[in-house]
Amino acid sequence: MNTLNTTSTDFKTQLLEPNKLFWLMLSSALLIASAVYVFNEHDTFELLALILGAALGVCLLQASFGFTTAWRELISKRRGAGIRAQMIMLSLSVLLFFPTLASGELFGQSVTGFVRPLGLSVVAGAFMFGVGMQIASGCASGNLYHLGGGQLRAIPVMAGFSAGALWATADYEWWTTLPQLAPIGLIELLGPITAIGLNLLLFTAIYQFTKRLEIKAHGSLEECQSTGTTSFASKLIAGPWPLIWGAVGLTILNFATLALMGRPWAVALAYPVWGAKVAQWLELDLEIDFWTYWMSPGREEALYNSLSQDPASLMNGGVILGAFLAAAIAGKFTLKMKMPIQNFLASLLGGVLLGYGATIAYGCNIGAFVGGVVSGSLHGWLWILFAFAGSVIGLKLRPLLRLK
Repeated sequence: MNTLNTTSTDFKTQLLEPNKLFWLMLSSALLIASAVYVFNEHDTFELLALILGAALGVCLLQASFGFTTAWRELISKRRGAGIRAQMIMLSLSVLLFFPTLASGELFGQSVTGFVRPLGLSVVAGAFMFGVGMQIASGCASGNLYHLGGGQLRAIPVMAGFSAGALWATADYEWWTTLPQLAPIGLIELLGPITAIGLNLLLFTAIYQFTKRLEIKAHGSLEECQSTGTTSFASKLIAGPWPLIWGAVGLTILNFATLALMGRPWAVALAYPVWGAKVAQWLELDLEIDFWTYWMSPGREEALYNSLSQDPASLMNGGVILGAFLAAAIAGKFTLKMKMPIQNFLASLLGGVLLGYGATIAYGCNIGAFVGGVVSGSLHGWLWILFAFAGSVIGLKLRPLLRLK
């Protein structure tokens, strides 16, 4: 799972190399300049959103904590370390989120979860997203930290993601007319304690299933503890982190997001805004502001305000900058520019599927799956079922697209 590996503990010496020192100085300057600009132009809230995103970027990159690879490893290789790390993250998260959401506030801040309807839009959107993430080799959060780590293949994915998300906002009203069940929140239905117990049972069952599947296929479990640097301090700075560190870190930072914004972490919320901003910049006569999607509170402001005022965009930008800084500090940042034409086209196509699917399904792997599950919403479980099914199909499509 940890693709950014190091075999030397002497990362301090490596950082003195001119090339690596340049990336360290550039990443630090970009993050500091962004923080200063946001604070001067706006307020502490926007600054904290950027910093929180940067911390998430560090955590994602250092632990190589992703969803696309974890699902692919389970489907194609019967390896489940990544899935088990996700179950640990979700287990820790419900212990924090359920009592807090039941109370309705955190540190004086009103908080709400992502409890959404269960309908055909979730089914179709999650399935599209699952196909897209395997074709594009990355999910919503994955492509952000991949770009921060120097993998330029994330750019066409993110471009396609933004275009697909904008397209979905044009069709959004139609999707809302399709059959759907009312939102079902387990916290309200069962109470926080019972809901926690039920979710922990489900997480444990999935955890044990992946263990048995892996042992049956390979005779042993894959080592989750990363190798390389040995001391705690060296591993913390230079990485790679064990997956368990990533699970704990993402849980804490998601809870911090709830405290700051009054909602769980969401990544896909920014992509329709980015698509709309590009359309406005190109002066396309789409009459976006008349589309139903943009008429709800929060979205209309995001359409007209600058990106530096949009919390989701600030956090996504912070993820990129944080991953860039983490890779530079570890001395592992390198620009990966080679991309065969079939990979470029597949990245665009996968990105469109990701954007369209996430927008009609109320979110991506972070907002719909993680955000839905930690909010006690059944739509999160519906999302993962069809996204995983889409991943199976996406993996079968890769050879047809001449992808590895």
